[in-house]
Amino acid sequence: MTSNLRLATVLSVLLTTTLYGTGTGTAQADDDPGGPPGTEPAASAPVEVDPNDPDLKLPDGATLAQAKVLDIKSIVEEQGGDERREDTNTSVTLALQAEVLFGKDSAKLGAEAKSRITGIADEIKTQNASRVRVFGFTDDLGSSSHGDSLSKKRANAVHDVLSQTLNDADITYEVRGYGEQYPIADNSTEAGRKKNRRVEVSFPRSGG
Repeated sequence: MTSNLRLATVLSVLLTTTLYGTGTGTAQADDDPGGPPGTEPAASAPVEVDPNDPDLKLPDGATLAQAKVLDIKSIVEEQGGDERREDTNTSVTLALQAEVLFGKDSAKLGAEAKSRITGIADEIKTQNASRVRVFGFTDDLGSSSHGDSLSKKRANAVHDVLSQTLNDADITYEVRGYGEQYPIADNSTEAGRKKNRRVEVSFPRSGG
């Protein structure tokens, strides 16, 4: 019985992943296919397992694969897609669609934008984060240079409200515009392009 429990624990550590939705009016979104530099998973070191432990009942000739710990990731998206939240065991990423924040082809924040950004500031306070990334993205319409410029201006606009709201000199910000790079949806449809036009704010979880 004890050996079975130990083996189950080892397998749980090596294989655990989860995807869930919370609250009403939400829908699970597709996994993010990639991310900007500096946002890679950062799982802690795997638990050491002794391959010669007599309680590990391996078939004759079998060996253990190299152990690794996978980041636990959940992605929750509002039904209308206005906001997308990605949680891992080390970080939180909140993405707001550009249409929620800005007018068309504009970096001027709209009426609803401040309350949305204030909600993100509250989450940053809750996590007691001292490092915050604000990244802007566009779809692939128009020139690449225009997308790069617009996404950076939009990231700067969100950063300005965040920094004023938080008013914390101990927080370090990284603000970038990636234009059409790192899409999270298909740019061949307007629904996909709408998701790609976004500003993401990411920060470590408490203790991350």
